Amino acid sequence: MKNWQFQTMMLVMVIVWAMAFPFIKISLEELSFITLTILRFLVVCIAFLILLILKKNLFSKLQKKDILPIFLLGFFGVMVYHFGLNYGEQLVSPGAASLIIATIPVFILILATIFLKEKVGPIKLFGILLALAGVVIISLWGKENTNIDFEYLFAAFAVLIAAIMGAFYTVAGKKLLSRYNALSLTVYAMLLGCFGLIPFAFLSPNIVEEVTTMSTTVLGSVIFLGLFSSVIGYVVWYVALEIKSASDISAYLYAIPVVATIASYFLFGDEITLMFILGGILVIIGLAIVNKKWNQKID
Repeated sequence: MKNWQFQTMMLVMVIVWAMAFPFIKISLEELSFITLTILRFLVVCIAFLILLILKKNLFSKLQKKDILPIFLLGFFGVMVYHFGLNYGEQLVSPGAASLIIATIPVFILILATIFLKEKVGPIKLFGILLALAGVVIISLWGKENTNIDFEYLFAAFAVLIAAIMGAFYTVAGKKLLSRYNALSLTVYAMLLGCFGLIPFAFLSPNIVEEVTTMSTTVLGSVIFLGLFSSVIGYVVWYVALEIKSASDISAYLYAIPVVATIASYFLFGDEITLMFILGGILVIIGLAIVNKKWNQKID
């Protein structure tokens, strides 16, 4: 692959992942966070089942003993992640949500330290504290209204839980990667994890009405989230990992909160305060420190 082709591919990945945050906000104008999660993964499941049938040679064989672990991995690491993110974005701006979600590598390192006995040196610890300080600043003082809104803080906390679940997915799935390639594990986790969404359909009593009355704009948003942000975004990510190392492509991820924040500003008029910028800078610098050290071990 030529360099310009690789750069174009990475630009597509950054855009579809960054635009997921504003498209979630648009979808939540008519859908509950539960309905949005269910519809998004209905699109994902259809697309991945087609990919599984047409490109069967790309996937490792699913072993019976791994069905339950992969289901749990998919439900908590993927479905609960999206429940938290979608719930949080009812109040949290797309830009703030994207910065909080960007701390996933920080929580990967924390969980790896606890469960995989990874060692955290002073530089890694500094990066962790810097990124978490940025999240606190964004959550408490990132809005123009300086009064503490506990409902807003709870929404921000839900997004933080989503980030922790995203980190859990990576750490908990590490052993399974010895038997499955990354694309296979992602597809199997999403497909099996979606079964856990069935009971939640009954917790959204207006789901039928929401689906039948949603506008074409929201329908387009849901399709974008499922087909582009989830399916195409992840496929591009794994293609990129086959070409270059994790550390080479991690820098592209720093652009996601920036793009999401700019899109949020123009689409919804979300304020970008000095404290928000300060918090965002701390998060990105902290991530750069953590990722540099972390990726040296996984390249």
